[in-house]
Amino acid sequence: MAVLKNGTELLTNIIASQINSHKRFGGVVPEVASRHHVEQITACIDEALVQAGISAEDLNAVAVTQGPGLVGALLIGIMAAKTFAWAHHLPLIPVNHMAGHMMAAALVDKIEYPAMALLVSGGHSELVYVEKEGSYKKVGETRDDAAGEAYDKVGRVMGLTYPSGKAIDELAHKGKDTYHFPRAMMSTHEIEFSFSGLKSAFINTVHNAEQKGEDLVKDDLDNLAASFQTAVLDVLIGKTKLALEKYPVKTLIVGGGVSANQGLRERLANEITEAKVIVPPLRLCGDNAGMIAAAAYIEMKKENYAGLDLNAKPSLVFDTL
Repeated sequence: MAVLKNGTELLTNIIASQINSHKRFGGVVPEVASRHHVEQITACIDEALVQAGISAEDLNAVAVTQGPGLVGALLIGIMAAKTFAWAHHLPLIPVNHMAGHMMAAALVDKIEYPAMALLVSGGHSELVYVEKEGSYKKVGETRDDAAGEAYDKVGRVMGLTYPSGKAIDELAHKGKDTYHFPRAMMSTHEIEFSFSGLKSAFINTVHNAEQKGEDLVKDDLDNLAASFQTAVLDVLIGKTKLALEKYPVKTLIVGGGVSANQGLRERLANEITEAKVIVPPLRLCGDNAGMIAAAAYIEMKKENYAGLDLNAKPSLVFDTL
């Protein structure tokens, strides 16, 4: 839950993390996630208002994620938002979760349009062209696994706990790209990603070594991590530069959980010269309500309100350019 003032002043941003509950399963369990939402949501609403020092009467609108995401968790959030909006006679604003990741950038710096957004998370890897404020057109996406999904699957093979992206990033900084894993679709001029082949190549390398009596996870973990991460970042940076060539912009926004990756941040700073790069601070990279509020502020200016019949759209996507 978050309270946003004047579009950019984040008064509170409450996060009830579920990571510890999902660690033992190696990933998010939808039913567990939904139950945690039920348990925490009203307490988070109260805490957000108290920390902001306001009451419901001070609010202008209520925003909520409509999708994409897990349908059970989305429905709980939507029902809470609809109830709160109805009880306090406030308009309701539906928000695309990925637009939230994008507009987190507006909380830290001025976005100059047109802009391009590289959105990388556990469920998404896509490039979105933003011609003007509130206009989102997808120009490329992953054909299979998302980058964050590949990190988590590779992390399980490496024996790392969920989520494993941070641990792989730290290990990668100690090693070198000695395995030269494949970089899918890098020879094409299509703005699309593919990480399934990389994931399979990594798993096959580890398993083939095991059959020969070698334990790469035990003996060469740093180089494994560095080789995997270098392959992922080569693809992300390469396709982003291709998108910037095809669609010249003033600002490159980077958002989503994987944008917390230090290796990615270093590569962006060193290799992207075509546009100003905005990467939100770590507290705004993962899922949070502050980013949803930032995206909702744009929709409020457009008077894009929803009725109390608002429903979840777990597969909500941007239109394609």
